[in-house]
Amino acid sequence: MKPEPIFAAVDDLRNQTSEIKHQTSKVVLMSPAGRRFDQQMAAQLSGESHLIIICGHYEGVDQRVIEHLVDLEISVGDYVLTNGAIAAAVLVDAIVRLLPGALGHDQSAADDSFTGGLLEAPQYTRPAEFHGWKVPDVLLSGNHAQIAKWRREQAVKRTKQNRPDLLG
Repeated sequence: MKPEPIFAAVDDLRNQTSEIKHQTSKVVLMSPAGRRFDQQMAAQLSGESHLIIICGHYEGVDQRVIEHLVDLEISVGDYVLTNGAIAAAVLVDAIVRLLPGALGHDQSAADDSFTGGLLEAPQYTRPAEFHGWKVPDVLLSGNHAQIAKWRREQAVKRTKQNRPDLLG
């Protein structure tokens, strides 16, 4: 993609309102060559006052855009998509859900997978029994300390099984 329209679009975005200052806009390029996106990066980006996301297409963007305009290149995984729009949607969703009020309860995001370095413990809903499969008794006990202990144990077990790379 040519540099002229990209630079013009970013300049236009930065000049649309007096509230968006050049210094506060972080320009992100979605690119398979970027740093791998993770929960920690989502948390960092959720603290930014203004993000401008550039989505490359075909062979990407002119290198001068990367060198002189982009603050951060981000990849959503070790694969290539036809364009950066799908990757940008992933990025936006992961960031927005961390903003205050987005989930309805601020503790919701704090208990998610990756937030504490582990995958989330299994989730159970009602009914307490379905097709003969029961919710673990501890979850029905009302003992919050035991429930927290069980959830921690299950998170460690799930992480060891599915993502041992997360365990240092």
